[in-house]
Amino acid sequence: MSMERPPLRIVISDPRAGDKVVKVKVKGVEDIEYRDSMRKSKEKDRSELPIARVSRKLYEELSLGEIGVMTLRFITEDGKKANVPFKVEVSDDLGDYEVQVSMELLGEVAGNLEAEAEAFRAKAWQIAVPEETAIRLAGLEIGDVFDGSIIGFEGVKLKIRGGSDATGIPMHPGVPGALKKAVLLSGPPGFHPREKGERRRKLVRGRVVPDPRGERRKTALAQLNVVIYYGEGGK
Repeated sequence: MSMERPPLRIVISDPRAGDKVVKVKVKGVEDIEYRDSMRKSKEKDRSELPIARVSRKLYEELSLGEIGVMTLRFITEDGKKANVPFKVEVSDDLGDYEVQVSMELLGEVAGNLEAEAEAFRAKAWQIAVPEETAIRLAGLEIGDVFDGSIIGFEGVKLKIRGGSDATGIPMHPGVPGALKKAVLLSGPPGFHPREKGERRRKLVRGRVVPDPRGERRKTALAQLNVVIYYGEGGK
């Protein structure tokens, strides 16, 4: 990964996630790998999701088969909520509402080897991708659909919704190219009017994902927002 620019973080949203929440018992085990690239403590630079082993009943009840990503919500030792997204694996050896995760991860998040949590199909999560992956996305535009295998999600289609650079300047679907440009806006992205009919000239980025090799560190595209694409008419 280039040392000159921060990694591109891709925020993935699942419009079919729903609101179903199930209480589960989580146990830390030694045989689930927990690599440095999965660490909760390095969430902003995490390049892959940690693994959770779930029962078939929970897998089916939360409809995890489509995408295979689940969030566990823990209450930390200081009383705060911590949401951790996981890629799931199914086990027929677990009780209906039992979940197994890395022992090290559970200790990091919950401070114990066993914990209670709320489980739900993940609504959104983020991963950081290396520069060679960001290069493969270069040239795509807001509205384009690409194969999720590019970022490690096999069998999934992803649709680009927007993004922003390291200074917070957003991509705008109405601006061609990848360069920044000051345009007159009457609404988001880039401007949220306080009064009806208000317009303001704001600096935005074009709708095209840039080649990271041509970007400067302080102004490089830092976040790309995508949504799982289920086809026309699908959520």
